[in-house]
Amino acid sequence: MAEVLEKKIATDKKVAAPKYDKATYMKWLEVMYRVRRFEEKGLFAYSQQKIRGFFHVYIGQEAIAGALATGIRPEDKVVTAYRQHGVALARGLDAASCMAELYGKETGCVKGKGGSMHFFSAEHNYFGGNGIVGAQIPIGTGIGFAEKYRGTDNFCVTMFGDGAARQGALYESFNMAMTWQLPVLYICENNMYAMGTSVKRTSNVHDLAKIGLAFDMPSESVDGMNPESVHEAFLRAAAHIRAGKGPYYLEIETYRYRGHSVSDPAKYRTKEELETYKEKDPVEMIQTKIVKEKIATQAEVDAVIEAINVEIDAAMEFAENSSYPLPSELYEDNYTQKDYPYITD
Repeated sequence: MAEVLEKKIATDKKVAAPKYDKATYMKWLEVMYRVRRFEEKGLFAYSQQKIRGFFHVYIGQEAIAGALATGIRPEDKVVTAYRQHGVALARGLDAASCMAELYGKETGCVKGKGGSMHFFSAEHNYFGGNGIVGAQIPIGTGIGFAEKYRGTDNFCVTMFGDGAARQGALYESFNMAMTWQLPVLYICENNMYAMGTSVKRTSNVHDLAKIGLAFDMPSESVDGMNPESVHEAFLRAAAHIRAGKGPYYLEIETYRYRGHSVSDPAKYRTKEELETYKEKDPVEMIQTKIVKEKIATQAEVDAVIEAINVEIDAAMEFAENSSYPLPSELYEDNYTQKDYPYITD
């Protein structure tokens, strides 16, 4: 009897096998830590007035960025709002050109002309970074229409915050997407406070996943502090959309540790609430999980962290040593006519 009991205790102590392979977990670690370190260094540069203007960091929401790197294809399109540095890095934009863009330098991903809110990279199928609240929702719907028109099985990930969920353009876009069965994955990154006002004070519907149900759009809420949960939701949505069944909607429940922008002291929430979410810190939790479940060794985790620290330090040096764009280039890159032969000078 004692022998049987000992075996049971030993079995109970066994760590559950990880859901995914080592490469997936290490990718999450890499992307999430890169985003965290990039944002921390950006805040430091902002405090030195090397970065100016509006500045919205992704700290606390990194699990979504991690899952973006594994849950969709490079050929899929992504468009989002202005809290977008992490999303851009997840799509493969390099840290050096992103940091240079924050500095307003000519080596930035949009030549220093976009700044914090307006990264863009056609090469990485990343369509911004948009400064107007909710403006990216009809843009993403249009990109989805283009993919359907071309006959691809790609879709457009269209991301917005809980504040934008009250924009009229969302309802028009949802209606059109369902009517035409467009390949769009709508994602509400619900960090609970929009600019600085709680969802509970601005919406009669607190469960934002219900918004899609008004259009019979498949909808679900997702734990946005866990990259596994977000990754799995992306896979479900992708399978639905690629099968030609139309759009899908995810409300990803997350939390930003900093205020709306760098100038926001976030006095509208309690310290206790913030600390409660920090106990579920996605970057720390993925590191702990990888080591605890023996997915990789502590030395391997440390090596990834050290490499990214070096990468971000180099990105800052690159940005600081780059030149500002020339005033004579102010009107360049605004419009192009090369793809429109019917337009003449």
